[in-house]
Amino acid sequence: MPPRDSYPDGAPCWADLTTPDLRAARDFYGPVLGWEFEDLGARMGGYTMCLSRGRRVAALMAPPSGAEAMPALWNVYLSASDLGAVYGRIAEAGGKPVMGPHEVPGAGRMAFAFDPAEASFGLWQPGGHAGAELFGEPGAMCWHELNTPVAEQADAFYRALFPYTQEQIGDGKDFDYTAWKVPGSDTPVCGRYRTEVAHPYWSVYLAVPDADAAAERVQELGGRLVREPFDSPHGRMVPCTDPVGARLTLCQLP
Repeated sequence: MPPRDSYPDGAPCWADLTTPDLRAARDFYGPVLGWEFEDLGARMGGYTMCLSRGRRVAALMAPPSGAEAMPALWNVYLSASDLGAVYGRIAEAGGKPVMGPHEVPGAGRMAFAFDPAEASFGLWQPGGHAGAELFGEPGAMCWHELNTPVAEQADAFYRALFPYTQEQIGDGKDFDYTAWKVPGSDTPVCGRYRTEVAHPYWSVYLAVPDADAAAERVQELGGRLVREPFDSPHGRMVPCTDPVGARLTLCQLP
């Protein structure tokens, strides 16, 4: 696929991993996903780009000062061409603004917030950096979903931020999953899954060429399988954690 240079408003466009040990993260994700790394240096706090075939597809970063004990997690950023307007709607929709808008020199503007169930998410207004330069192919992100126990509240909150069309693709009871589309697209950009998790979160799916080989590599490198590899209509999935507990799903696309 050609490099990706834009994302519509509301689409997940970037993800970075907050982790206490950048070296250990590189030693894990490099072999599992075939990534190389680009450290942006002290001026950017050691922010480290993850590269697939020379293209920026995600990043690693250390916890912010004063929050060194925070758990490792993947942060998902939703694209927003007018970040200030979207950020201004968070509180009135029942969420909690946390940080921003903040200028990232030469790249764009970012913000962080919590939704009403306290799932954290980022917003990104592109400048020189539109987001992941590859998407939907091995070594890159291929899907994102919100895991939360409060289905209707979550759908309403994010619909107040972006003009999503949200379609129930399960039965709404035993399997409650809404696929979210943005205007001008027939293909969903992300989804919401109702599940009884103690701490709601946005999940990252990363594509691999061989799910079973990736599952073996995860375990060899100190990660943990949450579930054995399984087939779905959207590919063969490997829900897992990295060695310090950050959750992710590896996916062999159909």
